[in-house]
Amino acid sequence: MIFRDDPTTVQAWTALGGDAGAARAVAHETAGGCLPARLPVRELARATVAACSLAAAELLALRGGGSPPAVTVREAAVATAFVSERHLRIDGRAGRTFAPLSGFWRAADGWVRTHANYPHHRARLLSALGIPDTGDDEALTGVLARELADRPAHAIQETAYAAGGLAVEVAPAPAPHGGPRPASASARAPRTEGLPLVETPLLGRGGAVRELGPAALPAEGVRVLDLSRVIAGPVATRTLALLGADVLRIDSPRLPEDEDAHADTGQGKRSALLDLADPGDREVFEDLLASADVVVSGYRPGALDAFGLEPADLLARHPGLVVAGIDAWGWSGPWARRRGFDSLVQAATGIAAVEAGADGRPGVLPAQALDHGTGYLLAAAVLRALSLRRETGAGRHVRLSLAGTAGWLVHGIRPGPRGGEPYEPGAWLTETPSPCGVLRYALPPVGYDGAPRDWARPPGRWGRDLPRWT
Repeated sequence: MIFRDDPTTVQAWTALGGDAGAARAVAHETAGGCLPARLPVRELARATVAACSLAAAELLALRGGGSPPAVTVREAAVATAFVSERHLRIDGRAGRTFAPLSGFWRAADGWVRTHANYPHHRARLLSALGIPDTGDDEALTGVLARELADRPAHAIQETAYAAGGLAVEVAPAPAPHGGPRPASASARAPRTEGLPLVETPLLGRGGAVRELGPAALPAEGVRVLDLSRVIAGPVATRTLALLGADVLRIDSPRLPEDEDAHADTGQGKRSALLDLADPGDREVFEDLLASADVVVSGYRPGALDAFGLEPADLLARHPGLVVAGIDAWGWSGPWARRRGFDSLVQAATGIAAVEAGADGRPGVLPAQALDHGTGYLLAAAVLRALSLRRETGAGRHVRLSLAGTAGWLVHGIRPGPRGGEPYEPGAWLTETPSPCGVLRYALPPVGYDGAPRDWARPPGRWGRDLPRWT
C-alpha cells in the first residue's frame, strides 16, 4: 500500500524548518508486520528516513538548479536498516550486541537497566557495586543479580553514575500525547515532555565557504569530521557518506571502539586516531577542521570544551561551519551531562514500562529506534544546514537528543496507515568483501529518485586510515 500526506513526516520535516507541502508529497510504501510495538515505532522510523530523503533531494536540486526529485520511502527498507546491527554478519558470524552485564535487573523496589558493553563501563559498574571482576561472565551475572536485588533502584543509579558507570532506574509508563504524568512517576526521572525534536541555538556570521557546485550526489565534496560513537551519530555520518560526503571519523586512541559496531556503521567512511591532548595530533586536527564543512559530535555537553570544540567557539573561529551535536538526555537540566545510550533512555523515560511483558518485566522497542531515528534526523539537519548555507555562507549549530526523540515518540506521534505485503528483509540485505571480512549488512533506506542503493566503499578497520581528506 502506498500513501501520502503522513502527519508524522510533516512533523519531522517542519521541525527541521522545511515546508509542510513538500512533506505531504512524500510517498510511503507500507509493509505488513514490521517493527511491532505498542508505541508508534514504525511511524517514527519511516518519518525520520523520509525527512532525511527530503533534505537530500532538496540539497541535490539546489546544487543542480532543477526541481527536487520525488521521494518514496519503503517501509521494508526502513525496518531492515533500523535493526542493521542485528542483520550484520562478519564471515558468517553474528555481530555482538549487548554484553552479559547489560540488561534489566530486579532491584529492591523495582527495576534497573545497566549498560556495560564497553570494558571501561563494565569495570566502573562492578567497581561501584564492590564486585571483583573475575572475568567469568556467567558467574558475574549471578553475583550482579544478587547485589542489585538488595538495593533500591535509585540508589543503584546514583552509585553507578558517581563512579562513571551506567545504570538507570526504570521509570513507570508515561501518559501519552501530553497527558499528566502518572502519580507513581519519580520526580527524579528525566522529563521528555516539551523537549524540542531539533534545535538551532547558534548561527554563524556568514562569509566565504567552499563552493559546492553541481554534483551527482547531494553531499558530494562535503567534508565531515565525525566525532561520534554508538549508534546515532555514526548512523548520521554513514548516511552522509552514502550521499557523497568525505567522512573522516576521528577517535582517541585511548577509547577503543567495538569492531562489530564499527563494521555496522563504518560504511563509506574512513577512520583515524588522534589524541587531542597531544600537541602534534592537535595540530593535525586543526588543519582538518580548517577545511571541514561539518563537524558531528556525539559526546556529552561540555565533554570536548577543553579542546576548543564547544559549538560557540567553533562557529567563532569557523563561521561557515555546520556543527551538529547529539546527546542522550537533552541539552539542559540535571541529566544533560550524564552518559547515556538508547537502552538507558528507553528505561528512564518509561518506554520500557510501556513495552513491558505480561509478567511485568520491562520490555524494549523492536529496534534501537531512538538511536536510528535520531541519526537520520541529524543527517537531515546537516543537509538542510548545508542548503541554507548556500544563501548566506553562514554555518549553524544544530542539535538533537535521544530524549527529545523519545518524547516525540511517546507524546507526539499517533498511529498511521499500516498493512501492505508481509515484511521480508531479504531484499534489503547484501554481502561484500571488506577489510573486516565478508560482510552481510542492511542496505540504506534513503529514498529519493536516483538515490544510491549502496555505499561506495565498505568499512575499513577502525583507526587504520590516515587523518587527511581524500
